[in-house]
Amino acid sequence: MSEPSSASTSSAYEALRAPGAAAVVAAADALPVTWVSEQTKLDAVIDAIEDSQVVALDTEFIKRDTYYPRLALMQVNTGSRIYLLDAPKLRLDALWEVLASIKVAIWHACGEDLGIFYLLSGCAPLSNIFDTQIALSYLTGDLQIGYQKAISDVLDIHVDKEQSQSDWLQRPLSDEQERYAIADVRYLVALYERLQICLEEQGLMDAVWQDCQMYAYELHGVQHIKDEDMYQSMADFRYNPVQMTILRDVAAWRESLARATNQPRTFIIKKQAMREIVEMQPKNIRELMHKTTMHRQIIRLYGEELLTVIKTAKDTHHAEQPAPPLPPYRSKNKTLSNAVQKAVNQHAAAIGVPKNVLMRKKWLNDLYEVVALGKEQDAEALPEGLQGWRQAWVTDTLIPLIKTHQAELKQGMGLA
Repeated sequence: MSEPSSASTSSAYEALRAPGAAAVVAAADALPVTWVSEQTKLDAVIDAIEDSQVVALDTEFIKRDTYYPRLALMQVNTGSRIYLLDAPKLRLDALWEVLASIKVAIWHACGEDLGIFYLLSGCAPLSNIFDTQIALSYLTGDLQIGYQKAISDVLDIHVDKEQSQSDWLQRPLSDEQERYAIADVRYLVALYERLQICLEEQGLMDAVWQDCQMYAYELHGVQHIKDEDMYQSMADFRYNPVQMTILRDVAAWRESLARATNQPRTFIIKKQAMREIVEMQPKNIRELMHKTTMHRQIIRLYGEELLTVIKTAKDTHHAEQPAPPLPPYRSKNKTLSNAVQKAVNQHAAAIGVPKNVLMRKKWLNDLYEVVALGKEQDAEALPEGLQGWRQAWVTDTLIPLIKTHQAELKQGMGLA
């Protein structure tokens, strides 16, 4: 899907600028800030969250050299006060529970934050998420707008982001760190309130809310992928069944080892080295050393164990070997692509949603596969992103259109 033009994005942000932004910002600047480092004081925070029911949240954490991220700080804006929770000193079970039960939990670009939330809380997928980055994508067509730019363009506030990679576990935090942490939630409620007004004016609030919950559900799934399924994000349609089996088993082994030793999985085997192992299929330590880019210390510590995993994978019965994914649709004949793009453009214009928000490239590739395999009658086979509010359009318009180009589709996916 094509990107929106810079001119249209700029115009969209001009329309978003909050009237009376100076007063809104002044109110946000006046919010008092409370540090919470003692367990007995956390009850007051939980009561304030329950009373508010709409809170803005952010986290600061360290995960550069560990498998499990270390939560260093959690920022909470209830609309009347900002709390800085000194996470290493607190038991947060009751906090997770109340945050899962409130009406709206506001985040910006919540991917990593929710990953930590799910990891530490063990809770079910959240259904109260409002991600201001997702909301902004509906209003501007910009899918990756950062918090700094968002509050600058909508609220005319400029904040420094230089502390994002600092040591958040040090105590006390520097004045710069503390200002940075506070700013990450100080203006988030005001941003949410402005975006809510704009979305409701354009009739888009329900669609945004559905996409936010879909994303929260997806992130929960990512956090709970089984070790034996970790390979799927790295699978290549060009791999044969033996290579797929090696990929599956080595990825599962890497995940288990990373968790057991509390190291990032890339400290053990990076993606490039994973591809080399799958393609070269090393048989001994010498080949691991010379045919892959694995770190030498990891080979010395775990090389023999890895070689056993590779050999066992190669000996797996063909009936237990995973099949490679289907090739993505590619064709020099643009009849299908042009027809789909036209349908996307028309529907996006009709409903007032940017075309790159209406349809993502991955969703379309997955939809091509569903139709190519004849699974289009199974609603659950559709990509998650094309369920919900998009499903009726996909089922009634897009799938029949794709089916009229079935021969081109199968040829473009190597199935003809």
